[in-house]
Amino acid sequence: MNKRRTVGNNIIFFKSTEMLCSSGEKVYPKNISHFELGSHQLNNLLVDIGKRSSLSTWIKDNIKKKTCCFYVQDASEGICKCGYPKVQHCDEAIKPEEYLGKEWSHHKHIREEPTDAYGDISFGGLGQKLGKYVRISSATPPEHLYQLMTEQWKLSLPNLLISVTGGAKNFGMKSQLKDKFRRGLIKVAQTTGAWILTGGTHAGVMKHVGMAVRDYTLSSSSMEGQIVVIGVVTWGIIHNRQKLINAEGCFPADYSLDEQGQGPLSCLDINHSHFLLVDDGTHGRYGAEIELRARLEKLISEQPLGNKESGVTIPVVCVVLEGGPGTLNTIYNSMLNNTPCVVLEGSGRLADVIAQVAGLPVSKVTVVHIKQLMKRFFGQEYKNFSEPQFIEWTKKIQDIIRMPHLLTVFRIDEEKNSDVDVAILQALLKASKNEESTGRQSWERQLELAVAWNRVDIAETEIFTEESQWTSSDLHPSMFSALVGDKPEFVRLLLENGVCVRQFLENEERLYELYANMPGCFFSRKLVKQGGKTRRDPPSSTGSNKVSLIHVSEEVRHLLGSFTQPLYGSPRHKTTKDNVCLTLPSKAPVELPCYGDDSTPDSVSDPGRDLFLWAVVQNNRELAEIGWEQCRDCIAAALAASKILRKLARESRDLDGEEAKEMRDHADYYETQAIGVFSECHTSDPQRAQKLLIRMSPSWGRCTCLWLALEAQNKRFIAHSGVQSLLTQIWCGELSVENPYWKVLVCMIFFPLIYTGFLSFRRDEDIQREVERTEQQKLTMDSGHTNTKIKQNLRGSSQTSKIKPLNCGSRLMKFFHSPQVKFYWNIASYFGFLWLFAVVLMIDFQTFPSWRELLLYVWLGSLVCEEVRQLYHDFDGSGFRKKAKMYIKDVWNILDVLSIVLFIAGLVCRLETSDTLFYIGKVILCIDFIIFCLRLMAIFTISRTLGPKIIIVRRMMTDLFFFMFLLSIWVVAYGVAKQGILIQNEHRLDWIFRGAVYEPYLILFGNLPTDIDNTQFDMNSCSLNATDPLKPKCPILSDDNTPVFPVWLTVILLCVYLLFTNILLLNLLIAILSYTFQEVQDNTDTIWKFQRYELIKEYHSRPALPPPFILISHLVIFIKGVFVRSPAQGHKYFRRELGKSEEEELLSWEAFMKDNYLSSTRQEENHSMEHRIQDTAEKVGEMSELLERDQKMVSSRMAKRLTKLEEQVTESTKALRWIMDAMKSQGYKSKLEPPLLTGKSVDKDDGESSGQETEDEKPPHTYARQLQYPGSNVTRFPVPEEKVSWETNFTSYLPPVYNQQESDNSTDASVLDKYRNPGGRTGIRGKGALKSLGPNHKIHPILTRWRDGERTVLEFLAVWKDAEKCYCLPGGEAKPNETLPLTLERILGKKLNERIKSDLQAAEQIYKVYVDDSRNTDNAWLEATVLPLHFEKNNPVMSQINTIVESTLSSLQHFQWQEVSIKTCLCPYQREALRLIAQRHNTNF
Repeated sequence: MNKRRTVGNNIIFFKSTEMLCSSGEKVYPKNISHFELGSHQLNNLLVDIGKRSSLSTWIKDNIKKKTCCFYVQDASEGICKCGYPKVQHCDEAIKPEEYLGKEWSHHKHIREEPTDAYGDISFGGLGQKLGKYVRISSATPPEHLYQLMTEQWKLSLPNLLISVTGGAKNFGMKSQLKDKFRRGLIKVAQTTGAWILTGGTHAGVMKHVGMAVRDYTLSSSSMEGQIVVIGVVTWGIIHNRQKLINAEGCFPADYSLDEQGQGPLSCLDINHSHFLLVDDGTHGRYGAEIELRARLEKLISEQPLGNKESGVTIPVVCVVLEGGPGTLNTIYNSMLNNTPCVVLEGSGRLADVIAQVAGLPVSKVTVVHIKQLMKRFFGQEYKNFSEPQFIEWTKKIQDIIRMPHLLTVFRIDEEKNSDVDVAILQALLKASKNEESTGRQSWERQLELAVAWNRVDIAETEIFTEESQWTSSDLHPSMFSALVGDKPEFVRLLLENGVCVRQFLENEERLYELYANMPGCFFSRKLVKQGGKTRRDPPSSTGSNKVSLIHVSEEVRHLLGSFTQPLYGSPRHKTTKDNVCLTLPSKAPVELPCYGDDSTPDSVSDPGRDLFLWAVVQNNRELAEIGWEQCRDCIAAALAASKILRKLARESRDLDGEEAKEMRDHADYYETQAIGVFSECHTSDPQRAQKLLIRMSPSWGRCTCLWLALEAQNKRFIAHSGVQSLLTQIWCGELSVENPYWKVLVCMIFFPLIYTGFLSFRRDEDIQREVERTEQQKLTMDSGHTNTKIKQNLRGSSQTSKIKPLNCGSRLMKFFHSPQVKFYWNIASYFGFLWLFAVVLMIDFQTFPSWRELLLYVWLGSLVCEEVRQLYHDFDGSGFRKKAKMYIKDVWNILDVLSIVLFIAGLVCRLETSDTLFYIGKVILCIDFIIFCLRLMAIFTISRTLGPKIIIVRRMMTDLFFFMFLLSIWVVAYGVAKQGILIQNEHRLDWIFRGAVYEPYLILFGNLPTDIDNTQFDMNSCSLNATDPLKPKCPILSDDNTPVFPVWLTVILLCVYLLFTNILLLNLLIAILSYTFQEVQDNTDTIWKFQRYELIKEYHSRPALPPPFILISHLVIFIKGVFVRSPAQGHKYFRRELGKSEEEELLSWEAFMKDNYLSSTRQEENHSMEHRIQDTAEKVGEMSELLERDQKMVSSRMAKRLTKLEEQVTESTKALRWIMDAMKSQGYKSKLEPPLLTGKSVDKDDGESSGQETEDEKPPHTYARQLQYPGSNVTRFPVPEEKVSWETNFTSYLPPVYNQQESDNSTDASVLDKYRNPGGRTGIRGKGALKSLGPNHKIHPILTRWRDGERTVLEFLAVWKDAEKCYCLPGGEAKPNETLPLTLERILGKKLNERIKSDLQAAEQIYKVYVDDSRNTDNAWLEATVLPLHFEKNNPVMSQINTIVESTLSSLQHFQWQEVSIKTCLCPYQREALRLIAQRHNTNF
């Protein structure tokens, strides 16, 4: 109850907070204890309130609404002309003094005020998420809306904008089309990160979009990204909009869906995520949002997509379902703005009309045809349309199908359009192919779009085709975007299609950018911390925190270990003040195994490693796997990744346990990869594989694979048979691995046997193999089929590769320096030490030390010297600090230090003259002897049988140690209680310990007490007043000397104690030890093999002489190090540096083995049972889908065939009727009655063309019939294509008259009728924007030259038009008598202009044509004249022209030489002129 009441109080607190925020009043709570909020809840509440306050402030400053400020009654009583009732007008609007006597005007009497509706919107219901909404003025700048969505609503920038339009009323679709639309729309939005823009109401196409979002929300988890669906709705048509109004914002506003009571208004769709409620100040009038929505779409389409430097903007696509005349206007305007449209055939009405005519020639799309289709698809609504509407719609549909690159029709019965998402993306790519850009730029734009959408399937089918030829540098921007955007499939696709990693990361600046754009992860946070501590790089000019590779190198070295070199060294790469990377001369590599903080070794350039490391540190397995495949040194790379991830997992364990677990899993995966490649290598060539283990890797800080595996605790890798084989070779030294142990032991005693062949050396085996190889070569050379050059090579190799046998001295030294022999001598020495120690303790421990005891001291001194040598000996180049840490972590070293310290303490006490200290010293030495004996277990770790058991014992001791804490609780609890009940005030500490701890502990082993039972009580066994120090104190006695303690209680306590300790706890201990044994037993072999390395390394570096003779070796080492200062001997068995050629050969072989491993791994995965089941399920699904699709396609084809057959029968009926009418007109009569022909007749309009056109007939002008006249608000009268010709009757043709510059006779009909456009009707009369009625002349001089002396490529001088963003022919409008336009004269200069003019006067006119220009009218038009002028390279005019071309390169209207080719982007008449020029010069076009 209390908890429930607290929760209720919290809810009341939240709601009251919202009310207080909205009312602005202050409330002081009387009882603060009711507000029981945790710190986390309070922080979230404060952050939420801060965000709302910021949003409210921004909206009040930037967002307005519209209200009517002048009430004028409409036809309905109490209703203003704005549509709102009188009661919803303010007092100023009802009696405005300034507007008295004026008519109501929308522009004058609608004013803007701060908006009063914004915040969160809640639709209720299960699973419904909060949406965002705001009421905005229809005049709101779209920049403010974009800022609101991205900065205030925190929406991620879109990679695509999908504008869904169509029918605003409810309509039905076929279930298959509906499913495909919903599934495809959500898929394209989810995969590309798109915004979906709709009308936002719960009706028509908006409802279908909302249902698609609902299905996705219900089927997906809450962790997946939310689909952004933005509804742009007219505020005046929203039902129940009063619930959204609150001047301080609603958080949230509760909105309910009421379709039954909405009447002529509309409800908001409950599945949209954001709403822009467009207010134009009116009520009940649809369409107020259309203009603002178009401006918002245009603004979004101008925003950069991803990388701003690429120049690619956010693509926009329009998806059309059903729809009416308003939808046609939307499609038409969208396509004029170069927005591709996808029309879904089968959705109904306008969409089906466009789908029917999409594949037809424009000449076939007539007014009659459109009427037929409208009647077919619009049904009863067809009767409400007028003839001018049909003419306008026909003109717009004709213009739409003239842009096939922007129109895509999704037909469900076509196999290529199986998915709506593919159709949408293909439409965008098709539109980008036809943009006014070069082929390469078009391909690059398409690739950028595909990468931004993360659609590999689209890139494979549409971009990476045989037509496209890509170089590595062309794909680098896309590669960078794919890496930063975490799109591994795209990275793999780009690598398969030509990206070279070496070229991609050739510029170090790109690696900088990769680390600077690394997603948030633990490693990036570490870089930020380190960057805050050390500022080695100056800040960039842009103000961004640029990551330094020096910081990366330091962090990676910290993760790998201090024994490695920095991967990105400094002397070659230094950063200047301008943040420019300078490359300095490199020095020779330093031979030191370890580098301190001040060292600056050379870094090795390895792009594959850089890419792999960048992916590993951010724990991205997919990208890291791709990077690992690009690494040549793949085994070292995998082991380094395992080491890095394990270290990161340990450091991030406290911050994010889930991330740490994922890192450990990835580390295990890379260890498995390393094992797989090494197994492949070891199977192929064991010698080379072992060389890979000890080879120093320049790419990974000059460390070896073996050491990386040991540092990363990769026990499975160390336990590999190939690694163990190497360790065994090192263990045996120069001795052969095949030698039995007993032979080695015999030779240790009778060492002359090593000269008899009793013991084999590895050198002997090498010589034997060399002899066999030589004999094989001799046989090859003796054969007659061998080439002379091959024989010479074999002879040379046999002479240079001779191996010398070991001499007597070398054999002796190699034998005693073998780690195996050293180990055996040290075992014998240690047993001798223990035997001597035991003799001294038991037999010869005198007051004055005997010679045996003195020998023991010398022997111990040699052990101490050896421990010091091990501590200071830097075997692996790790540094003293690292070595000291490793020394302390070893349990056996701790035992060594403890035994030596105890021995010194015992020795000090033993040498004292006091008898007590003398005895204490002996006791300490006896205890020390136990520790020395325990240390003997370390010797058996080399044994395959006893070694794993020692590991099990160590693990069990750990479990036993923690179990004793649990057991001590019961022991102390029972002991103290028993002692308190039995004994009264015992003051002797030793007997208190006996009674409270010792006796309860003995009970565990069956020693039951006799003093808790009266029947077994004996007065002689205790002391009454504790006067006898050898007896315990008697319990509390009565007058008759009998115990008075409650026997029943002590017995019960003993029974309970025995039950929990002997039965429960001891069995628990057995279970724990059994579990530990079973757990360790499964891995003991692996653990033993891993720990075996330390013992081998210790005895490899140990001097040959055993203690105490090892003091001689220590003395020699000391003299060499201090006085002679000779360098330390290298350990070639553990670390080896290869030559350049040998290393290249080894890495190439390793890469080949890696490819074999990956191939075999994929093959195993493909043949696995799980993969087969999945593959079979996919194939069954595809087959069922294909069968279903084929069945529907067959039915659809049959329906089309029946429709065509019906049309043919109708046409045949028409033909027969015509024949009958013709024969009747000629007087022919039949005896029989004519048959009844029921075919439908089609009445032709007057002057209608048949729709057929010959091949020679040119299509009519199109630019001159654009509905919107350029530079004005005048709209042309729509002229369909069949009505263009003046010979065609067009009775309803009523074009407007427009003159940009008024003149006296420019509007006179009689004057205008004198001039008639030769191209036909244009839909507008007058001069328009042209200078005069009739023809307006343009002159285009085409200046040509040959690019080279071979005359293979012809070029022409083109001028760049910045307004059209394309090149065109130079020239312009000119008077009839002018040779060159004045614009060219200003650019070319007077002298050059006169020279060209004189040449042009003699030039032959090759082309004069009517220009299809958007400025043409019925009475004024453009005519172009093309004059060719060719210059040779040695012509002096050419140098002047080239100077002008170079001088205008930086201007907006510059010249450039372009190839005369059909690929050159020009308007049709200019392209035809170039074709004639090419024909004139006999070159290809």
